[in-house]
Amino acid sequence: MPEGDTVYRTARRLHEALAEAEVTRFDIRVPGSATADLRGERIIGVVPRGKHLLERIGDWTLHSHLKMEGEWQLYRPGERWRKPAFRARAIVGTATHESVGFDLAMVEVLPTADEERVVGHLGPDPLAPDWDAAEAARRLGADDRPVHVALLDQRNIAGFGNEYANEILFVRGILPTTPAAQTDAAAIVELGARMIRANVERADRTFTGDTRPGRNAWVYRRENRPCRRCGTAILAGSIGATPTAERLTFWCPACQR
Repeated sequence: MPEGDTVYRTARRLHEALAEAEVTRFDIRVPGSATADLRGERIIGVVPRGKHLLERIGDWTLHSHLKMEGEWQLYRPGERWRKPAFRARAIVGTATHESVGFDLAMVEVLPTADEERVVGHLGPDPLAPDWDAAEAARRLGADDRPVHVALLDQRNIAGFGNEYANEILFVRGILPTTPAAQTDAAAIVELGARMIRANVERADRTFTGDTRPGRNAWVYRRENRPCRRCGTAILAGSIGATPTAERLTFWCPACQR
């Protein structure tokens, strides 16, 4: 599942392949930006912001969001794609590489000067050079909603998704339904930042330190299985800011109180 660490690695891979090159192919296959043509412009760089990707090309930015299923793949010009063409939402090509965004939930071309319109609402990003742990803790600690919901709100902290929220709360021993304002927000933020930074260099994300299949999570998608700490069966439920934004929750009723 794409979360902040996945987006960070994607941005770095695209930046290494495309930065400083001239655009030779530019094909956006979504309404609103389908007529944009940045051929001949120089790719300045690709940067992540939480779960958002910002590819800066000349005075413009190609903004994309992976959501649940999206991904960017790199090819050599003329190389056969590993996914069907109808799933491609954006193609940016240079003389040496072709980057293809498949199943992207959000694609938009906008002036780079207007980037704040699409990412200005985001909270501090633990993988960004301007990470502000104190501000992240302040935002999280001021949120009266269930802490699981507050952790997923990108306005509080940018980059954590459902997998991180479940695993952070287990390690801290906090029930997902506990109001965020009643938790040690600074400790949650510190743990989450350590987790995502440790995973950003790993090919396979892990929260337990074990990268073997089926051993990488404490509670995420482990309902009815024994807790790795105490042996109690892991429970599952759902929670969200609205009925249409509910996410699966997993917790140990003995370790999380």
